[in-house]
Amino acid sequence: MSRVLAVDFGGTKTATALVDHAGDLSEARKQPAAHSFQASVDQIAACYSGGAQAVGVIVPGIYDPSTGKAWAPNMWGRDFHPLRDALQDRLGVPVAGGSDRTASVLAEQWLGAAVGLRNVVFVAVGTGIGVGIVADGRVVEGAHAAAGAAGWMLAGGPWKPEYVACGGWETEAAGPAVARRAGMASAEAVAAAARAGDANALDAFRQTADHLAVGIANLISILDPEMVVLGGGLMQASDLILERIRSQALRWTQPIAAASVRIEKTALGEGAGLLGAARLAWLAIGSHKE
Repeated sequence: MSRVLAVDFGGTKTATALVDHAGDLSEARKQPAAHSFQASVDQIAACYSGGAQAVGVIVPGIYDPSTGKAWAPNMWGRDFHPLRDALQDRLGVPVAGGSDRTASVLAEQWLGAAVGLRNVVFVAVGTGIGVGIVADGRVVEGAHAAAGAAGWMLAGGPWKPEYVACGGWETEAAGPAVARRAGMASAEAVAAAARAGDANALDAFRQTADHLAVGIANLISILDPEMVVLGGGLMQASDLILERIRSQALRWTQPIAAASVRIEKTALGEGAGLLGAARLAWLAIGSHKE
């Protein structure tokens, strides 16, 4: 059976699995993240036992497909590292890479909520915000492989000093914004209070949903996708925000685009990363099934 090795480097864990053409996983495992580049390469080499036609690897940052270099400041510092070459030298098979946001949109298009669609936007909302874009069937990378860093979109209202660190939209619309507005320790705590009827917690989610909706409306108006897929940790509270995001986003969106776009929750959840990494590998070796 033909399989590829999928590798999902995260800030706290490294997930790996063998994945076949149908997206079925085997030998899946998670390990604590290694916090140096060489240690991460060693980690993958140690768990690779052969039997894969190629490797697909994703990072929480930027991966430049033209050079094979990766920038993942939460893991390896602020330098670019030769991820593709290092893994190919150690493993002896072709390596394809991408960002976690690119992987997520490819996974949803392959096996998730957006199967068969050619214009899809994936918005990952957790501690931060990242966007994966497929336009006319092609992944949009940008001149510096930084396309989708949508957390830096304007949030509306006056500029605030805290926007320097991660951008206006991310500051106002990601998970920490919910906790900050409610004065609680985490978005999970706010969600529990909101489900219990706490008015302050409900208002924190309402405000955050409204900020998310404006940014999503901008993405729809610019990119005219068939679907926007929402994922990331904040979607664990989709029962509190999804319908408001839908209604508010469509109020702001260009009317032709708004008439047919769908805004859906991820169908793959945390599995999108590994499946997207596998999809990158299959696409790179030209041995995928549509």
